[in-house]
Amino acid sequence: MSEKCPVPHGANTQVSSSSTTWWPKALNLDILHQYDTKTNPFGKDFSYRKAVASINYDELTADLTKLMTDSQVWWPADWGHYGGLFIRMAWHSAGTYRTADGRGGAGNGTQRFAPLNSWPDNGNLDKARRLLWPIKKKYGNKLSWADLMILAGNVAYESMGLKTFGFAFGREDVWHPEKDIYWGSEKEWLAPSDTRYSDVEKPESLENPLAAVQMGLIYVNPEGVNGKPDPLKTAEMIRVTFARMAMNDEETVALTAGGHTVGKAHGNGDAGNLGASPEGADISEQGLGWMNHKTRGVGRDTVTSGVEGAWTTHPTQWDNGYFDMLLGYEWQLTKSPAGANQWEPVDIAQTDMPVDVEDSKVHVKPMMTDADMAMIKDPAYLEISKKFHADPPYFSEVFARAWFKLTHRDMGPKARYVGPFVPAEDLIWQDVVPAGNKDYNHNLVKQKIAESGLSISELVSTAWDSARTFRGSDKRGGANGARIRLEPQKHWEGNEPARLHKVLSVLENIATSTGASLADVIVLAGNVGIEQAAKAAGTHVEIPFAAGRGDATQDQTDVDSFAPLEPLHDGFRNWLKKDYIPTPEEMLLDKASLLGLTAAEMTVLIGGLRVLGTNHGDTKHGVFTKNVGHLTNDFFVNLTDMSFVWEPVGENLYNIRSRHNGQVIYTATRVDLVFGSNSILRSYAEHYAQDDNKHKFVTDFVAAWVKVMNADRFDLLG
Repeated sequence: MSEKCPVPHGANTQVSSSSTTWWPKALNLDILHQYDTKTNPFGKDFSYRKAVASINYDELTADLTKLMTDSQVWWPADWGHYGGLFIRMAWHSAGTYRTADGRGGAGNGTQRFAPLNSWPDNGNLDKARRLLWPIKKKYGNKLSWADLMILAGNVAYESMGLKTFGFAFGREDVWHPEKDIYWGSEKEWLAPSDTRYSDVEKPESLENPLAAVQMGLIYVNPEGVNGKPDPLKTAEMIRVTFARMAMNDEETVALTAGGHTVGKAHGNGDAGNLGASPEGADISEQGLGWMNHKTRGVGRDTVTSGVEGAWTTHPTQWDNGYFDMLLGYEWQLTKSPAGANQWEPVDIAQTDMPVDVEDSKVHVKPMMTDADMAMIKDPAYLEISKKFHADPPYFSEVFARAWFKLTHRDMGPKARYVGPFVPAEDLIWQDVVPAGNKDYNHNLVKQKIAESGLSISELVSTAWDSARTFRGSDKRGGANGARIRLEPQKHWEGNEPARLHKVLSVLENIATSTGASLADVIVLAGNVGIEQAAKAAGTHVEIPFAAGRGDATQDQTDVDSFAPLEPLHDGFRNWLKKDYIPTPEEMLLDKASLLGLTAAEMTVLIGGLRVLGTNHGDTKHGVFTKNVGHLTNDFFVNLTDMSFVWEPVGENLYNIRSRHNGQVIYTATRVDLVFGSNSILRSYAEHYAQDDNKHKFVTDFVAAWVKVMNADRFDLLG
């Protein structure tokens, strides 16, 4: 008889007494706490950039090339070559990237963790990572899982005959699942697409920021929309999905074809015999999932997607066989052994059939998915397919470039790239910024800014608007490049175009006369404004500054790709473009997360920016001070002052009245008052409201400010 456990089950991830269980509408700050240093086993002095730069790259690629054909008994390679499996692993690692918020992608190795490690679309990729373990074990700290997974895909293509465009090391691993990625609201895997489309007949109605059509898929359903074959409808969804991954039609066809030129899909068995996914499997499985303990379940009998078969005659060779097959035959709808919808060629010649993965004497039929059929049923995709079919070298080049883009898009600027395989060519999607001048008189620039007649609010707001576009998710945006003066940023409503034009006209003259880049001058202008405000409050501070930002040109700026970076809200400047379903405070957390801020840094920045008078449109909401332009802790002092009462007067507007005479002293928004209502944020607000923390407030504000201004300074990386 089992006895009652003598210890509380606090380690269970589904703790019934958690705050969010009891108060589901409470503001959850986990998004700002996800990269706690306590989860990282490396010490603070460890530099992955330096470690990976010391690898013997030739030895590493040789080891990976050998691994491709080193078939293991426990998980045998199809046709004796793991290339298709490793390419799918790399593809699905990178393919979660979406442009709307820059999240997802291959940049930090999160495919190792839930939920990604257990997505239905990632079935059996746990085996690919285990096959790579000897390589990871050998190179250790010098090689991240994030880099290794993508490099394995690159080497796989090279080993099968493709000349890849290049490869960059430099992706650093995280050590736990990311908490800030919204994958959808569904509560079940592969729920109907209707859940995330306001109208499934209109693919553009796919909920933002999502790109995949169903929960648990990377792209689209290979069997068709909601599993119902219809290549034209599938094509419409493919176009929207790939556009949200920053791919145009030509890149979309190239990636689809190139991904299906090698390897195969697996559905030659009963999916009902598979066990739980890795995250739900028994402890004895040791992290492996989808195990088949009822039938053989490996080799030709493997079940993954349920679709069964190869796309080409020679699935371990890079060639033009995909288009030969797709355009060379008529296709009819059929079912795989696992019951999945797929397409088979009519009257195919045996010589065009691929051989069985275990017996080269046996020929088997190839297949196409609904997504493949879309490449010839959609008129635009068909023309591209014909072009690729007629010009194999061109297809190989377009695919190699698109593959490089897919696997590197979330790495950010080339300054983050490491290693000997980095392409010399600058690509527009890399948001190239020329090197800036460091050899100019910084003090002279600051003096000219101080004498310019621009207000503290104008100086600080312009610097903030220039830097706030940074997204830690894909390392895009930021102050470097001074793109705030270019299309499309100079016309964004959130940047107050009229004010921006006035300020930039002055700062551009200062940049020209001193030899400094405008990007540097904009940041220095913000620093000057803060230093003046601190001085007005009785504190001397000199903000650290690193020169060397460059000025990007309009030709170096992909206007369309910058559209997702446009701010539609900015709690730091107390602005909403319009009312949204998420609350203003929830949107503030999302922005703070993308900026890489902690809860304390977010709090101190809000308090400082309010008293500096930087609100969008010069509104007075949240400006809890009588001394605007003085860098004081007044925001927190008055927020926590119990001599006030807080009265809602609109959906996002509050009056703050004196308890003594009922007079309205201040006005506020939800973003302001959440720092008094949320227990965690209030603890920070009280900290900065204390009499003995007036100076600490200033120093912490400056540190957080510098962090935002330098967030995109990858040129400073060691």
